[in-house]
Amino acid sequence: MLDIDRLAINTLKFLSVEAVEKAKSGHPGLPMGAAPAAYALWSRFLKANPKDQKWPDRDRFILSAGHGSSMLYALLHMFGYGVTADDLKNFRQAGSLTPGHPEYGHTPGVEVTTGPLGQGFANGVGMALAERYLAARFNKPDITLVNHRTYVLCGDGCMMEGITSEAASLAGTLGLGKLTVLYDSNNITIEGSTSIAFRENVAKRFEAYGWNVILVGYDDFDGIIGAIEKAVKQDDRPTLIEIKSYIGAGAPNKQNTSAAHGEPLGVAEIAEAKAAANWNYDEEFYVPDEVAARLREVISTNADAQRSWQESVFAYARNYPADYKEWLNWQSGDVADLLNIEDFWEYDGSPATRVSSEQVLNKAAKYVPNLIGGSADLAPSTKAIIKGYGDFSAENPSGGNLHFGIREHAMAAIANGIALHGGLKPYVAGFFVFSDYMKPAMRLSALMKLPVIYVMTHDSIGVGEDGPTHQPIEHLAALRSIPGFTVVRPADTQETAAGWYLALTRKSPTALVLSRQSLPALGMSGKEALKGAYIVRGGMGENPPMDETPDIILMATGSEVQLITKAADELLKQGVKARAISMPSLEVFEEQPDEYKKALLPDACRKRLAVEAGSGFGWHRYTGIDGDMVCINAFGASGSANIIFEQFGFTLKNVLLKAKALLQK
Repeated sequence: MLDIDRLAINTLKFLSVEAVEKAKSGHPGLPMGAAPAAYALWSRFLKANPKDQKWPDRDRFILSAGHGSSMLYALLHMFGYGVTADDLKNFRQAGSLTPGHPEYGHTPGVEVTTGPLGQGFANGVGMALAERYLAARFNKPDITLVNHRTYVLCGDGCMMEGITSEAASLAGTLGLGKLTVLYDSNNITIEGSTSIAFRENVAKRFEAYGWNVILVGYDDFDGIIGAIEKAVKQDDRPTLIEIKSYIGAGAPNKQNTSAAHGEPLGVAEIAEAKAAANWNYDEEFYVPDEVAARLREVISTNADAQRSWQESVFAYARNYPADYKEWLNWQSGDVADLLNIEDFWEYDGSPATRVSSEQVLNKAAKYVPNLIGGSADLAPSTKAIIKGYGDFSAENPSGGNLHFGIREHAMAAIANGIALHGGLKPYVAGFFVFSDYMKPAMRLSALMKLPVIYVMTHDSIGVGEDGPTHQPIEHLAALRSIPGFTVVRPADTQETAAGWYLALTRKSPTALVLSRQSLPALGMSGKEALKGAYIVRGGMGENPPMDETPDIILMATGSEVQLITKAADELLKQGVKARAISMPSLEVFEEQPDEYKKALLPDACRKRLAVEAGSGFGWHRYTGIDGDMVCINAFGASGSANIIFEQFGFTLKNVLLKAKALLQK
């Protein structure tokens, strides 16, 4: 190790622990132990330009062990990303650029929001997958447009989480050779030694997954560099570099103890650590001049790499203009003007909306060619296959249909990684009840504002004979409760097209919640659903009538819309001014102007009935204290769907009884 490298590593360590100490909060242990590996990667290998942080061919770095965020912020400070010493001094403070865990879109240079352990690992698999697919699509024999790597730094906690096992197994199967994971293996967690709960041989586990595994010591700086070099030189398998380290390395009294994990070291301990490292600078948050000069060289080298890549782009544009135009379209994230493509909105028949989704998806793929996605081993049931796209595999990286295996949690997090990478529009599919397995990653989709599309089929007790384990009840309410997450439960094929349109054009995640059973067409264009809710009986047209207050309002989503339309028809025949409203997306409806919302649900009409085959939680804001619901506040049952619907009161007779009871109040 060169003296300048030793000095730079100590700079990284002390910037990190000083930030934690100033905040009186944080995690100093990982930064001190992982600093040599992180510095080796950033100073020798990471191809990234802080002056252009959206450079498409940059390498991606993910701190999956997000609790070590002070080290990431110190790296960003040292390598010119605009994170200042004052930002480090404001670590974990309200409104700062340096929050407790890394936040995508908040801090310059942060590629992923991390903290929930294992998520970043799976995001890295998604990024490596995206790189492989884009390289297969756009690279030419004479010009390489896509050639970058994904690096993940994780710890023992990430290795314990099940999502890591799911994602690592798939990455090995797919041969994602440009994925390299640096594993800070220190055998300490919050509760103490990992031996109390985690004794497996991680290296052997990853070898079994089909990974290239390299072992190296924390203090072997040259060995770490050599290990990364080996990873870079082979592309047929992902690489795990297990670095045997010490939590809090260099802290004389706290090294290799759980006390170093999640609390400040203390002023005295930091002073002793500095003395042991021969750190002879009194100023806090200090970067020695010679270190700063060395880092400027690294930054300059990376800028040169981008300029060289840009020259390749110019040649690509000249030699392959059609492909270059497509590349720009994919990178922009824009989609074709689907709203005005009539073919996208024209469908016949009355299929289940999962079948409707298959039809819409395959039409959408004609106009949005960078769609990529698939199911967790449920493609025949979820109908989430794009015909003619082929299957992505180690042997065929140009296939656009992904097969995640039975790995719902990793599937959702991998989709987040694909979306974060850029250039592609990912969708994933599964049974709606299994959104329970996906929920942590779905929440992060919303937190990062990622336009991941979730195709969730088998949406209710209509699943039938599979019984309560497979019948979602509380799941609509659960997803609707996530800030920034859009849920669309369409009632027919046209509404399903509207759902796909919303999913493809919104800047946040969307779940399309689809039926197993066939649903009758409402006879509308589908575009009305783009407002989230609209009248299907008792006042037609693009806008609701402003001059008439209904006697009663019936509201429903999905398969239950057919019930309220029939009920409204019966009530209208009896002289009751009944209004039936399809509400495929409560979130989109809430975004509409107050004038539209009040016209649809006038304050003067307090007799309101909501009908939905799921939990009634959340519907009170529309029914009010005078309204009622036909919902489910118990688990489902096994049996024929028709019988189960009748058992739970989803019949025309029961809806009419409820409506008339309201009218008589």
